[in-house]
Amino acid sequence: MIWTKEQRYRRIEEASQEELLKLQLEVSDCKWRQTFHIQPETGLLNDPNGFSYYNGEYHLFYQWFPLGPVHGLKYWYHTKSKDLVHWENVGIGIEPTDDYDSHGAYSGSAIEHDGKLFLLYTGNTRDENWERHSYQRLAIMDKAGEIVKLEQPVIRDVPNGYTDHLRDPKIWKDGNKFYTVIGAQRENKTGCVVLYSSTDLLNWKFEGELKTNLKIFGYMWECPDYFKLQDQGVLIFSPQGLEPKEDHFKNIYQSGYILGDKLDLEKLTLTHAPFQELDRGFDFYAPQTMMDADGRRILVGWMGLPEIDYPTDKNGWAHCLTLPRELSIRNSKLIQQPVKELQALRKQQHEIKDVIHQEKKMYDAFTGTSFEMICEFENFDAKEFGVQFRAGDNEKTIIKYVAVQKKVILDRTFSGESVGDQYGTVRKCFIDESKIKFHLFVDTSSVEIFINDGEEVFTSRIFPKEDSKEIRFFTTGGKALLHATKWDL
Repeated sequence: MIWTKEQRYRRIEEASQEELLKLQLEVSDCKWRQTFHIQPETGLLNDPNGFSYYNGEYHLFYQWFPLGPVHGLKYWYHTKSKDLVHWENVGIGIEPTDDYDSHGAYSGSAIEHDGKLFLLYTGNTRDENWERHSYQRLAIMDKAGEIVKLEQPVIRDVPNGYTDHLRDPKIWKDGNKFYTVIGAQRENKTGCVVLYSSTDLLNWKFEGELKTNLKIFGYMWECPDYFKLQDQGVLIFSPQGLEPKEDHFKNIYQSGYILGDKLDLEKLTLTHAPFQELDRGFDFYAPQTMMDADGRRILVGWMGLPEIDYPTDKNGWAHCLTLPRELSIRNSKLIQQPVKELQALRKQQHEIKDVIHQEKKMYDAFTGTSFEMICEFENFDAKEFGVQFRAGDNEKTIIKYVAVQKKVILDRTFSGESVGDQYGTVRKCFIDESKIKFHLFVDTSSVEIFINDGEEVFTSRIFPKEDSKEIRFFTTGGKALLHATKWDL
């Protein structure tokens, strides 16, 4: 279906009850609905927004176009949780209702202040020539969950030297001042991040552009997120327009980070190591982090990418969010591990220990379409070894280690219905260790694989047949000791 501009920018109340019911039935009939991931009831989900801990609960909003699997008029949809595992759909959090967000309530973030949750977001508008104009808006949520938008933008103008691609404010407090980084594009069509400050969240001062050593690095930086972790400074962002380089930057757009000294808020300097990708899989973008009551830095990402068609489109919905991940720093690298609360999903446990020698092996109870599994391979002399999962007659998704290359490889060439094939069906990363650990969370139409306790992560959507549920362990050119534990979820 080709969506017209008018169809993309319809409001949800313009749809009849019959249309909404028909869409809900299409979605519920989809064989690829997830079982333990956040997903839209209908339509399209994208960036996580306003991720926060407030009033004893985790709050998470996301970009939402309710009327179909396309990027159209964006609302903020609100979901909340007491444990990061079981999420309750609250409903629409922010609607695009006026001249300052007429064409979408775009991405933003949240901070608690004076007993309320302040939501800072980008209002997207278009003029009669379809030219973009962006504003930074503020909405305030009280403990009863009521959200009220301020009528006027808190940042009205785009600073000199930048285009109207100014969006996605991420807010934090340092001392008695509030700061926000905003994704920006210079007038020469290169990406960067700018900084604003405020003493009251209402009146904001433009401080300038963050100075990094990434002078020309894509044409737009989306969804910036600055925070301190283990006495270092971290800037996460999603640069658009990077060229593929060896095993890096293989997706249409990338997400990653720079890590180094803490941001100098006076000089606006960020001394840092090279940019590193956050995720080595096929479907990961626009992540956002928050700090919880225990001081953990937790990340959630969009498990999808812009401008890519997905097989669920024909069922009236698209995309989901990743599982929450706790961040830490190890060996100058951002480490991501699934939050411990996810263990509450575990049901029956199965375990095997075996030597696999130039063969493919299957084990009782090691099957399924929705499971968590930890596989450790050690004492190996095999040229390569790994796991085929969601496997059937002609389908399989493969995660393997090629010892001679010292590379972990995710292959979704035969994972079922294709998605984004123009960007390749294989992703790789370098790991040089004597023990290789794959920690998989497999849902109906996705996989998140944490390598060696979060040193690398591969996040991907997969769309196999419902009866493709085998798990096969294999080695070629030698042997490996396998220890695997699986939990039904």
